[in-house]
This record gives sequence, C-alpha cells and structure tokens, in this order.
Amino acid sequence: MTARQTLDLLRAYESRNVTFLEPDGSWPIVWERARGVHVWDAAGKKYLDLTAAFGVAAAGHANPQVVRAGQRQMAKLLHAMGDVHPHALKAQLVRELSRLTFERWSRQDNCQSLMTNGQSSAAGAGKTIFCNSGFEAVEAALKTAMLATGKSGVIAFEGAYHGLGYGALNATHREHFRGPFRSQLGEFGHFLPFPVAAEVSGRTAFGKSGDDENLRRLMSVATKLFRREKIGAILVEPIQARGGCNIPPPEFLPLLRKLCDEHGALLILDEIYTGFGRTGKWFACEHSGVVPDVICLGKALTGGFPLSACVGRADVMDAAWPASQGEAIHTSTFLGHPVGCAMALAQIAEIRRLKLCERSARLGALLLKLLQSAIGNRQSPISARGLGLMVGVELRHADGSPATAEALHVIKALLQRGFILLPEGEHGNVISLTPSLTITEAQLRTTVRELQKALSQG
Repeated sequence: MTARQTLDLLRAYESRNVTFLEPDGSWPIVWERARGVHVWDAAGKKYLDLTAAFGVAAAGHANPQVVRAGQRQMAKLLHAMGDVHPHALKAQLVRELSRLTFERWSRQDNCQSLMTNGQSSAAGAGKTIFCNSGFEAVEAALKTAMLATGKSGVIAFEGAYHGLGYGALNATHREHFRGPFRSQLGEFGHFLPFPVAAEVSGRTAFGKSGDDENLRRLMSVATKLFRREKIGAILVEPIQARGGCNIPPPEFLPLLRKLCDEHGALLILDEIYTGFGRTGKWFACEHSGVVPDVICLGKALTGGFPLSACVGRADVMDAAWPASQGEAIHTSTFLGHPVGCAMALAQIAEIRRLKLCERSARLGALLLKLLQSAIGNRQSPISARGLGLMVGVELRHADGSPATAEALHVIKALLQRGFILLPEGEHGNVISLTPSLTITEAQLRTTVRELQKALSQG
C-alpha cells in the first residue's frame, strides 16, 4: 500500500481529530519499519528518528533482545487473565520494578530491606499496579492517594501533561485538552506555576540555582491550598516534557517532598517520559535525591508494547489498597500482559547492559553544548535546554512571543531532509530532541548541523 493510499484510508475512516493531514502532503510520513535510530517510510526513504517514537525506543527501535523476548512469549502465552490467574513474568517484573525503584533508593540511603523467604519486603520495597497506557498509571496513582489519605484534592502544575483520560485530565493543564470536556470533569486539580530554572548550560547537571523568591511564593501558595482544600497528593513531572522541556530548579522537588511530609499528602512523580535513562539517570528524581511515595512509569518501560506501571512504596500501597477478596477494585482485561512483561524485563536488561543511563548523560551534555554553540550567534531569541537526551530548542520572536510557525517550518524542513522531530510546549514553539539512547555522537553532530541550516534559512 502506498503512503497516499494509507492516508486516504485514514481520511475516510479514522476520526478526523486523530491524525493531522497537511493538505499539501508535507505531513505526515507513513512509517513502514524501524530499527535502531532509523525509520523507513512507505517509499523506502530512511530517516534519523530524533523522537524515539515519543521516547519509547530508549534502547533503539526493534532492539533484537527485546523483540526476541516478545516473540518467544507470544509463541508460549499470548494472553493471561489480568487479576485472576497470574503468570510468572508478571511476578518477576513487579519484583524488578521494586528493586529498580524503592529498594535501590533505600540502599542509597543506607537503609536495609527486610528479607522474608528470600523476597524483599517491608522497608524499602515497592508494590506495583500494572496498566496499559501512561494516563492509566497516573489514574491508579490518583486512586492510591485518595484511598491512602481520604482526601480528593490534587496539586498539579501549569504546563503539566498527565494524559487525557477523565481522571488524568483533571491534572493536565492545557486548555486545548481540558476545555471541551470541562463540564464532565471533577475539577479536583489545583494548578500552581511550574518554576523554571535559569538557562541550563551544557556542563550543568540540573540547571542553576532557582529563583528563591519564586520558590518561596510557591511554598506560600501551596501551604494555603493545603489549609483551605482537602489535598491528598502533589502530582508533578520532574521535567515537563510535552510542556516544552521545562526544567525546574534543583530545590523544587525537595520543596514538594517537604510539603507532602508536613501535610500528610503523597508525592506522585510522573516519570512516564523521563524514566529509564532519558535524563541521564534511571529516573529524573534521582538528580535531586528525592524519593516519591508513588512513581508512574511507561513509554520506555517495554520499548514498544503498551504497558505502564504505578509503583508505590509498599507501606503506602498496603495502607491504600485492601487485600483482594476475589474481585479487584482496580483492574483491566490486559493487566500485566505477558508479552509486555517479557519485553519490559528484556528492555531493562538492555538499558543496563548497554549502560544507557550513563550514555544519555554524556551524549546529552554534548548535544546541549553543540546546540548552544550553533545558536549562540543568532539575533533572534533561540535557546536550548535539557537534561540527558531530553533537550528542547525554543524559538521566539524578538518581542518574546512564541515563534510557532517558524518552529513548525523548521521541523517540516528537517523531515524533508530525513530527520524526524516534534514540536512541544503549549504554543508548539519548542523543537524537542528525545532520540534513542543508542544514538551516536556523529549522528548528533549531523543533526545539529542540519538544524542550524534550517534555522538559518528561516
């Protein structure tokens, strides 16, 4: 089937609000196959993918080990029964996620996990609810907070994107997503400004010191909210991805941890995009040493299969969720899907084997340095910021207004040259670079050269 035939079918039979189809045919391309950091379209043209398909392909598209794990599992057990009759891989993956999060963080704090019958439990352990997509993991976390605290209110942040299900939509800030459905929303989310750190230099790990006055103001407003409303959780992305690669000052997460501790609320970190090495560490919260009560994971968890996870501190999860009496109060048909679990275990092993967290930190610093050098002499206000291989290039006009049309023009020009990028931010004026963590230094240098050309040509 040709690209045109594919797009014609979508135009005729898919809801018109899903796939954007540019009338002149310049967008989208039709993907045929992908491997490593490359994508081929229906006509056989090769592209360098700087998106990792929304950050999913952290260990590369179609990573051989991950693919083989999925294929083996499909041949053995294609589907299981969610919350009824379990399979072994689900048990192995919940243990692995506990080890990778709360148990590892406890060891870093010189805490010892208790051992019972060869299994880690109690202090330092984490417990998981599996879901299918990222927003479902967020909604499981919101339910956890409600059950654990008895309080329905949630503090979220301007620019936040936590998904588009009705629960998550209460904490997703952008009016474009919320507006059409406002009359059906519970409106339990309370939005505070997301503090953005000073410009990030290529050698700075987590931005420069934040604006103390902004953080003091945030602390004051949040404290008043806790006194006025029944707030059971603070939900936040350690770095806002779809918000435009917004990086907070290093004091931000510790401040939120303090607020939650003082007011008996849960700190929920949405690391669906930032998790699994994207920012140069396994999880972005590790840059500031903050341990959440609940962490939401997805995207790069499997490398390409729809599986997400809400992982909470064991004592929090046990306090919130009653033991099942045969009918779970939160579940789904495909919960803990065996193929997804197999791929997740293989993906985590590949991230370890290839040392992709360290690679992301090193190449991300290089990418930021190259970008800042490339745009340093330009007259128009263009800036680059990022952490690990999560980098954004923001385009603005001389008067400071978002250069949305210009950013989209650059992205389309680069697509024609064989580079896949995406716009982010409320105004779509931030060019996002979130490539597979397996990308090479040479490929990053080529990308920056081509981006510089496109920016110069306007």
